Amino acid sequence: MSLNTDRSYKMKLRDVENAFKYRRIPYPKRSVELIALLAISCTFFLFMHTNKLNSRLKEMEVKLQPSEFSALGLTGNHISGHDAGKHDDINTLHGTYQYLKSTGQLGTLTAAQLNNTPKAEREFILFNRLEKVGSQSMTKLLGHLGELHGYVTYRNEIPPAKKIVYNYEEEKAFAEELLELEEPSAYVEHTNWINFTEHDMPRPIYINLVRHPIQKVISAYYYQRHPMIYANSLLRNPNKPTEKKEFFERSFNDCVRQRIAPECVFDPHLPYNGDWRRFTLHLCGNQNVCTHFNSEMATQIAKLHVEKEYAVVGSWEDTNITLAVLEAYIPRFFADATNQYYSHQEKFMINSTPHDSHLDEDVEAYLKQQFAYEIELYHFCKQRLYKQYIAIRKQAEQGQEHSSAENKQK
Repeated sequence: MSLNTDRSYKMKLRDVENAFKYRRIPYPKRSVELIALLAISCTFFLFMHTNKLNSRLKEMEVKLQPSEFSALGLTGNHISGHDAGKHDDINTLHGTYQYLKSTGQLGTLTAAQLNNTPKAEREFILFNRLEKVGSQSMTKLLGHLGELHGYVTYRNEIPPAKKIVYNYEEEKAFAEELLELEEPSAYVEHTNWINFTEHDMPRPIYINLVRHPIQKVISAYYYQRHPMIYANSLLRNPNKPTEKKEFFERSFNDCVRQRIAPECVFDPHLPYNGDWRRFTLHLCGNQNVCTHFNSEMATQIAKLHVEKEYAVVGSWEDTNITLAVLEAYIPRFFADATNQYYSHQEKFMINSTPHDSHLDEDVEAYLKQQFAYEIELYHFCKQRLYKQYIAIRKQAEQGQEHSSAENKQK
């Protein structure tokens, strides 16, 4: 083979290699544009779908509290780990359900049995709010819903000082003031239950909130000692004595253990001593017995009022249950409450004062003993709330079954 022939062969071989190395597959110009457009569209829709799913997941994480899966027979969900080991505890939603079922009460339970709203003689909500139970959030929710449903929410001005209980004439005068407010409306104040019937006046729709009494009193203790709260109290009451440094630095555990401050002494039947943070008083009323701390008689009176007079006594410890019950039992004022609460949650979240909620063992044991009736009343309110929730879930499930049966007949 000659040199030229050999060079020519190598050049041809190189051309073939280059052809494979830099090969291109020709596509029509319009096809390339179409593929690019499809790729962009798919990416956009995938992004939108992922974003929607992510938002939905976050929403469900907020809305679904573990304890609210647990009413067996009323939901199709399993018991959460939060309630595991508590199935026989009547003070949980599941425990209340199992108790009603085991005693035969579940079969006859209806929402109407637990609905005191029809007993009201005015389109008027009286929220005689307890202290340190999240009442500010409820007040803001009432105001928000009022704008949507056409009612006004009134809130009293905080007085420099207030009487613990009203006498008959004072209670009547206050009831008359409330009677002058337009309807429909809601009124919010830290005040005791009032017997409107005794004063020959129409009954309002009573609502309230509760919180575990010990956590409530701890929160109140540190709330009083927050610099801004304390400064505001001095502005409202210039005659109030200025506290020393120890007042602000002393822990709740030390205060209870040393019993050196009136708000840290919780002796049974002790007359009202400045500890306005318990809730038996507000639910009991203006009778003298209601001023006694941890009183069995005051507790029984308060229970009677909750059962016969209050439409709903809820708790932010069970947010979804409380909102669902308010919607079902007081729809004129709380329709769409759950959706509005979670859609505008930033409006209803109140910044709490930071504090140490830890209790030493000896202090905790002492408080559980001293708050025995307060805790009993708290559990009574929670059990009633659970019964109301179970009743409306049962009613909803029966409605679905009835609708399904009618559809099958058609």
